Amino acid sequence: MASVWWPCLVLALLSALAASGFPRSPFRLLGKRSLPEGVTDGVEVYSTIINSKVTSRFAHNVVTTRAVNRADKAKEVSFDVELPKTAFITNFTLTIDGVTYPGNVKEKEAAKKQYEKAVSQGKTAGLVKASGRKLEKFTVSVNVAAGSKVTFELTYEELLKRHKGKYEMYLKIQPKQLVKHFEIEADIFEPQGISMLDAEASFITNDFLGSALTKSFSGKKGHVSFKPSLDQQRSCPTCTDSLLNGDFTITYDVNRESPGNVQIVNGYFVHFFAPQGLPVVPKSVAFVIDVSGSMAGRKLEQTKEALLRILEDMKEEDYLNFILFSGDVSTWKEHLVQATPENLQEAKMFVKSIDDRGMTNINDGLLRGISMLNKAREEHRVPERSTSIVIMLTDGDANVGESRPEKIQENVRNAIRGKFPLYNLGFGNNLNYNFLENMALENQGFARRIYEDSDADLQLQGFYEEVANPLLTGVEVEYPENAILDLTQNTYQHFYDGSEIVVAGRLVDEDMNSFKADVKGHGATNDLTFTEEVTTEKITLWNRAMPSTFSWLDTLTVTQDGLSMMINKKKNMVVSFGDGVTFVVVLHQVWKKHPVHRDFLGFYVVDSHRMSAQTHGLLGQFFQPFDFKVSDIRPGSDPTKSDATLVVKNHQLTVTRGSQKDYRKDASVGTKVVCWFVHNNGQGLIDGVHTDYVIPSLF
Repeated sequence: MASVWWPCLVLALLSALAASGFPRSPFRLLGKRSLPEGVTDGVEVYSTIINSKVTSRFAHNVVTTRAVNRADKAKEVSFDVELPKTAFITNFTLTIDGVTYPGNVKEKEAAKKQYEKAVSQGKTAGLVKASGRKLEKFTVSVNVAAGSKVTFELTYEELLKRHKGKYEMYLKIQPKQLVKHFEIEADIFEPQGISMLDAEASFITNDFLGSALTKSFSGKKGHVSFKPSLDQQRSCPTCTDSLLNGDFTITYDVNRESPGNVQIVNGYFVHFFAPQGLPVVPKSVAFVIDVSGSMAGRKLEQTKEALLRILEDMKEEDYLNFILFSGDVSTWKEHLVQATPENLQEAKMFVKSIDDRGMTNINDGLLRGISMLNKAREEHRVPERSTSIVIMLTDGDANVGESRPEKIQENVRNAIRGKFPLYNLGFGNNLNYNFLENMALENQGFARRIYEDSDADLQLQGFYEEVANPLLTGVEVEYPENAILDLTQNTYQHFYDGSEIVVAGRLVDEDMNSFKADVKGHGATNDLTFTEEVTTEKITLWNRAMPSTFSWLDTLTVTQDGLSMMINKKKNMVVSFGDGVTFVVVLHQVWKKHPVHRDFLGFYVVDSHRMSAQTHGLLGQFFQPFDFKVSDIRPGSDPTKSDATLVVKNHQLTVTRGSQKDYRKDASVGTKVVCWFVHNNGQGLIDGVHTDYVIPSLF
């Protein structure tokens, strides 16, 4: 559960691959030999698998793509994945002809600098960039030799949010060619029980889906599978040259016997809160609208269309006003007015008359709207049990009046004083979105980018629907002080219908007998308290009910203070720090008390900025392909065996081809495997002697 506190990770930086001999520039396909179906520019993507495991709204996703270069020359192979904006990358690896190159995942600020440095040095790097309304795009490219295979594997995680009464898992499907093995598998486990489960694709009709899509749920488990065959991919009625291209969305919800649900595992807890059936709290809304010259044309027309729809949805107990800003500020009314049918009709006429003019004075526009809400409360113009909201829409940066972003943020923060939220909507791309987002977040709201598409008015209306029905205000989630060590956010301005509050924390005592959670808030008619108490019996039953939960996480990554540690189950541990230095500790699984095979731990060093001659350690030489080779195979002193020269870090070692028994699969007989035996006690193969690396017991 601690995963929900991890920061957003945005860069996977790989060790330099130029050392393996791959040219940096792509090659044009030469020759006229016939290539199989599904090959594009000499490259065949023969497998794409998206595997998702969801436990208690937390999704662990692994995207694996395998490709082969069927051209006569080296080709550049790209790997593109579009991720939800709320997701964070936890691991990325690149495997070429069986050699795996682990990625270094960096946080946002360090990522951009290191990405630029890596590219300037001719290294392979990947960067996440904004892609669309709900997505960020991760892209990495690598040159692959003729006939070679490459595997890209990206792991990302996401806490699914409840939106309009459903949890949504959003996947972008865009293989760009026929894929022999294309598969999406999603397994969902919810201790509360699953009440509904659905899956749909924007790029296919129900007739096309046929047997490609299966979905089912029963009790606490749900499953979705999408496996289109080549024939189904060919017959897609709505696809273009890129074949399967669009959105694949999985939605579900859970059973709710009570407003809250607390789940406890391994000393951590997560508290979900989503009451239903409460009356809506009346709201006062100040719409602060940018009408500067840059809003002219389609933007302003879409804004007016959205406002007209929003007025249709306003309730009579609500209050509103419009504040328009350009070079100066004007308002529809001097103060907030009730959303009576007569006032709404007049408001519609006003909205239709709005036109563009002048510059962009964000500061004065926002301060006018905030002042109007504060004054309405002070003068009792609005009901005592109501809430206030500021919604601003702009398409550009402030260029008149106070134009310094940091000063505008300060002015707005001092004016609101934490009493109500600010929601900022950024229209188009020519604006300082970070400024809008930071200002909204520090005033307990959020920002959204409105894209200049044909449905921009629907995007605006959709946002309003999210905040149109507050059920509680001033929400506080409380736990026994002596029971909690760490805690995520536990106070909220609003709880909106169809959403969910999620609080996670760490317990003082893993073996506690009971756990109590109280949620307090102001409702439309009275103050409310919701209490959820978890007893020892419930904790035990819940732990027993967990599936091989958490065993789904074959890879675990922890990043803190520049140090990254990744544990790959039953395989290795990767420790990265500094400027691209990585240690890989390999787990060798052998029989604990075997008379021949003793337990030992090997490691190699990966240094992405220095030649491998500067690395050392057991097996340290094997990571860089150009540093390790067997050549000059010749008859040995034993006529039944061959000798050869093994070159490691410029050391020439004599080796003899023989065999050894592998007892991992068959403890009694073992399996014969071919290997090379190193003469001269292996001097030059490892640093020091092998006994330096022997571990008495690993298990």
